[in-house]
Amino acid sequence: MSKGDKALHKAKILKNDEFYTQITDIENELKHYRQHFKDAVVFCNCDDPDCSNFWKYFHLYFKFLGLKKLITTHYDANEPTYKMEYEGGNDSDTTVGVITPLKQNGDFRSPECIDLLKQSDIVVTNPPFSLFREYVAQLISNDKKFLIIGNMNCVTYKEIFPLIQNNMMWVGANEKRGTRKGNSLCFGVPEGFSGKTIDVNGVPMAQVSAWWFTNLDIVKRHETIDLSEKYIPEKFPKYDNYDAINVNKTSGIPYDYDGVMGVPISFMDKYCPEQFEIIGIAKRGAGDPALKSKVYTKEDYENYSDLNAGPVLIDENGKLYNTYPRILIKRKE
Repeated sequence: MSKGDKALHKAKILKNDEFYTQITDIENELKHYRQHFKDAVVFCNCDDPDCSNFWKYFHLYFKFLGLKKLITTHYDANEPTYKMEYEGGNDSDTTVGVITPLKQNGDFRSPECIDLLKQSDIVVTNPPFSLFREYVAQLISNDKKFLIIGNMNCVTYKEIFPLIQNNMMWVGANEKRGTRKGNSLCFGVPEGFSGKTIDVNGVPMAQVSAWWFTNLDIVKRHETIDLSEKYIPEKFPKYDNYDAINVNKTSGIPYDYDGVMGVPISFMDKYCPEQFEIIGIAKRGAGDPALKSKVYTKEDYENYSDLNAGPVLIDENGKLYNTYPRILIKRKE
């Protein structure tokens, strides 16, 4: 986990700390989903309406999207809070809405918020990264449509990967615009934040390796990857503990190999279910800092149990290399 990721993880569980998703990133992502919001009740259940750009976006675009209702809940770690609802009338004034006190603190897990969840059609928010597993489990158990932000490494979580493998959840559009830098999103930080930030147009922001995740269908999900690399055994060595070849970059997937391939996590941003089948994941041991960028002998391999479970390569000199986590895929006919 990077320093920025750790800072976000920590701040998300502290009272009144929030990392603000930039409205340009929300606009760039949401434009791919317009057809899903007609007559929908949208719930932003991790958003303070006083400062949330999710509330602001859906309020401003309420009529344009054809929404039926917008709901958000304020959170306080210790005190009862409130919900705010908007059903149209003055989209340009984002302070307009009906405020109703809550008996509880606005935590997405509280009975009041769960009742609101059951009333909604689509949930759109940036949930606490530290509670991402629990958050997604709640959405799935309540059969909700969603568009949320999460750390890109969450695809390797044992609770999340099966959902991705079984096409119950996938990576969103993730356009490289707004404040997105490669695989990172930049979040506004609360006043007094002491963690590491970067300067974006004169504004301090936390840079985090994050993706949008959803179960709403979009055009990008069905766009195939153009494959131009030919399979050459010397270029794509087989793992010594998995019956699969290693592919270091998504752009380097060979077009003429029919077996199982281990590809980086970044592949999920390009995954098309009509083109590839996800077979599994090879990861345990690969995330161990002690193994990062280290070369091992066969003797090390035999004596290190965690290494035995991770995808490894042994070169012609008998040196063993531990790889990063790999998604195991196979081309469809």
